[in-house]
Amino acid sequence: MDTIEAILTRRSVRSFTSEPVAPAVVQELLRAAMQAPSAGNQQPWQLVVLDDRALLERAAAAHPYAPMAAHAPLAVVVCGDTRLERHTGYWVQDCSAAVQNLLLAAHARGLGAVWTGIYPRAERVQAFQDLLRLPPEVIPLAMVVLGYPSQVPPPADRFLPDRVHHNGW
Repeated sequence: MDTIEAILTRRSVRSFTSEPVAPAVVQELLRAAMQAPSAGNQQPWQLVVLDDRALLERAAAAHPYAPMAAHAPLAVVVCGDTRLERHTGYWVQDCSAAVQNLLLAAHARGLGAVWTGIYPRAERVQAFQDLLRLPPEVIPLAMVVLGYPSQVPPPADRFLPDRVHHNGW
């Protein structure tokens, strides 16, 4: 799958088979996430892989929009480590780029995935910091729930020409 095809056909998937994701594939996805651009190449991310069923169920319970995590074989919580910042505040953009890379890599490998936001909701941040025993300087941005899709939504054309402006508004 080429890059443009991956971008145009990727959709959020919330229903998964029980087939596990091979460790080599997980490693490839994590490598892809960490290839994301970052401000000043600071790479402030920390990735927490969840594949323990009880922990996935607890993560699903901690996030109002992630009930699918309870039935998925895998999730990755992408966190920003403020101790690694050289450019304060850019961890959100940097880690968001890592999430997008992770989503596209999953799609390219035949996996389904959905981005569930944690930051900036204080109650979600605290719930995941507690659940995963994160240091206070490590802020969970998002949980990407992954697995082999049991249903694949069709592509959607989201291009809105009226939102494109040239050389100013």
